[in-house]
Amino acid sequence: MTRSDPNDRQAIADLIHIYCRSVDRLDVPLGHSIWHEEATADYGASFHQGPGKAVIDKICASHRGLLAHSHQISNILITLDGDRAGSEAYCTATLRMQRGETLMQMSVWTRYVDRWSFRDGRWGLDHRIAIRDFDETRPVTAMSQADMGSRDRSDPSYAALNLNEQDRP
Repeated sequence: MTRSDPNDRQAIADLIHIYCRSVDRLDVPLGHSIWHEEATADYGASFHQGPGKAVIDKICASHRGLLAHSHQISNILITLDGDRAGSEAYCTATLRMQRGETLMQMSVWTRYVDRWSFRDGRWGLDHRIAIRDFDETRPVTAMSQADMGSRDRSDPSYAALNLNEQDRP
């Protein structure tokens, strides 16, 4: 039987956004939740080619050494074919780091080219290719000191979204 659910596009878009949330909040279990068990990721030979869940581990580990980071998604295109789907999403990642006395900002423009499948009652990633289109690093001057958010489950958004352990995707 061919799958036909009008909510499939939104379910996949939500998973793409959950990915960004997971790496911004350093929430490894949340990041793992978007991948099927045997999924693979290709973020280029210089960063990661291998298991999908392992790229979440690697990204979160590398982000722990940063001061702040924010991943923004746009231009999501999704094609559906029964219980399979393909998508492309543009991601702009902005990352802050201290290098000696200088506050630096890195911006990375990437496209996520994904293959999805619906199995065991849920959509999940089978394979992601992360295509880095361009990037930059430059010194910046902060306008203010961020003091309200956190890069963990104590961030106020978890309470607002009622994201506790039993509610995870």
